[in-house]
Amino acid sequence: MRFRLASLLVALIAVGAANAATGAPQGPTGLRAFVLEADEPSTTTFHRTPSFAWNPVPGAVKYQFQLSMSSPARDNAVFYNTNTLASPVVAPPIRLPWIGPPYALYARVRATLSTGDVTAWSAFLGFNVTPPAAATPLPSDPGLLRWTPVDGATSYQIWLIDVPGKDPGVGEMVTTHTNVMDEREYYTFHQSTKWIGTVRWRIRAARTTELASPINSFPLGTSYTPWSPIYTSTNPAVTGGAIKLLHTISDITNPATATKPNKLMPAFTWTGNQTITGQTVELYRVYAFTDQACNNVVYSSPVVGGPSYAPRTTGGIALPGDSGGIGNARSGYLPQGASPPSEMYDGTGVTSAEDLGSATPTTAAPPDFDPGDSGSGVTPVPGGAGGTSGGTGGSSGGSSGGSSGAPPAPASPGAPVDLWDTDLYPKSGYFWTVVGVGAIPATASASTVAAPGASMNSLLVPVADVTKFQVGESITIGNSPDTDTSTIGAIGNGLLTLTTPLSLGHAVGEPVSSTASSGVIYRDLELPQDACAQREGKFGIASEPALTSGQNIFATGLSPTGHLYSAAQTASFYGAPLIAWPSVLAANRYEIEWSSKEYPFVAAGQLMTASTSVVLPVSTGTWYYRIRGFDDNLPTGAQMLSWSDTEKLVIAGPTFKVVKAVKPKFKIVGNGK
Repeated sequence: MRFRLASLLVALIAVGAANAATGAPQGPTGLRAFVLEADEPSTTTFHRTPSFAWNPVPGAVKYQFQLSMSSPARDNAVFYNTNTLASPVVAPPIRLPWIGPPYALYARVRATLSTGDVTAWSAFLGFNVTPPAAATPLPSDPGLLRWTPVDGATSYQIWLIDVPGKDPGVGEMVTTHTNVMDEREYYTFHQSTKWIGTVRWRIRAARTTELASPINSFPLGTSYTPWSPIYTSTNPAVTGGAIKLLHTISDITNPATATKPNKLMPAFTWTGNQTITGQTVELYRVYAFTDQACNNVVYSSPVVGGPSYAPRTTGGIALPGDSGGIGNARSGYLPQGASPPSEMYDGTGVTSAEDLGSATPTTAAPPDFDPGDSGSGVTPVPGGAGGTSGGTGGSSGGSSGGSSGAPPAPASPGAPVDLWDTDLYPKSGYFWTVVGVGAIPATASASTVAAPGASMNSLLVPVADVTKFQVGESITIGNSPDTDTSTIGAIGNGLLTLTTPLSLGHAVGEPVSSTASSGVIYRDLELPQDACAQREGKFGIASEPALTSGQNIFATGLSPTGHLYSAAQTASFYGAPLIAWPSVLAANRYEIEWSSKEYPFVAAGQLMTASTSVVLPVSTGTWYYRIRGFDDNLPTGAQMLSWSDTEKLVIAGPTFKVVKAVKPKFKIVGNGK
């Protein structure tokens, strides 16, 4: 253990003064906060909720620990209180906001002795949970913003400086759960460098507060890092030719056929603007599948313009629902909103992941299953989501002087735009492709080019149904951006005769529609299975927690000889140990299970926490534990990430030393008379 002598002397003086005032036995000493291990370098500044430890008090049977917003602690300032701790460690099961400095939060602890006496409180430990530095840009592909992930963040807010937002004079705001964002606002119905060449943006990370129970006047809601400076990204001109897949990008950049799994849901990038039939397009859709044949769709993106797609929890754009709106969109930015109806090439309706309803966060551990796949009925330990108890001690989120009731509901996470982890990657994984999309007229005044097609410089257009049109009507032929506009001069024999010659040739099946404002439907111009035969990528996602550093587990507690220490992998503890783990980028909260057998692993207990540490409520014996995260942006009821590897802990009884009695010795002074 490392101590700063001056700090220790100040703490002892303060405790001594308190003892003199109350007459109570001396309180605990050495109270410290840490992230993974109690013997890590001392600090009072953290980016996420820390754990706490202190020197054991001889004769203590339990400890009471409090977190407060003031020093000295006032009843209405205490927002976390537990009095059932049997070991000198605690892991508050809460996600604290970014708050401070100067010291905005305070911790203290006291002990109950075997005699029934209660010690004085320890000296206060002041600490802060401060926001990290602002995210900074990372290398990316055209049409995609990417930045450094921020420790402790639950989402990101991106400010597009030059895109008009809901409030006049303020740019557009977009929210993501991952560290990438496509530039669909700039590319959709805009293909020139005037629109896409330069993108100015700022970013800040967000952290939602999550507590185990109601609290006293504690700041709920969302806290943020400061806004970054204005970043400027540039894009080259749009490339033509056949569509080719490039990368999957989030925390790492992978080729289209990935070699490593991403830890965050990735963005997808590509080049080119021609479908497998040679049609030129300006709109695209990304599909992901569980099978190489691209039949089992597990993810559908909204329709986007541009060479990239990245999932958004909020901030999608509202594509125009008619041809007049498309014309207007070419001279301005589209507003935020839901996608209009769209369909696959075969007419099957498509709903994008971004347009699904908000997911419901998982706050209670789901039932576990025994090796026979029948429900074992493992019940979460008392305390519910976030609480721990039983065995040799635990913690709860009760607040002294506060109200009682159910924990506050977590903030709405937005749309379920993430995908599940894939085990055994790269042997398994997801497959993906991009298809071209067209805005197809959906009104009576519409048809398609008939055989043999329409030639460049010709005045004649063969049409499948000429009865849809009338002489003098202005029409558009072709898929945007390769379209011709002219006026009908005559109709007959399955042909429309134009007043001006075509500047382009048009193939059979290309749309012919009135230029009057008419409804459109966004339809894929190729089947995903056909596109996959020409261009198919693969990617994986892996987000299991790391429970060790080298060969050491992140565990802190009492040794069998009664000393506080952080253990090596084979070490044993007396009483309930505290285990910790590094945060998982995609996880909003965590589930911990423990078993008396490594294999088959049959859970003896389980709990949930919004923090990255827990006190395991286990009794004497050998135990195995594992941890997994939960991602709020996966579909409701199926938000589990991968389990970590299983780790071992030994809980031993106390070590006693028998001291041999020594007979007293006397010395006779004088002459003995």
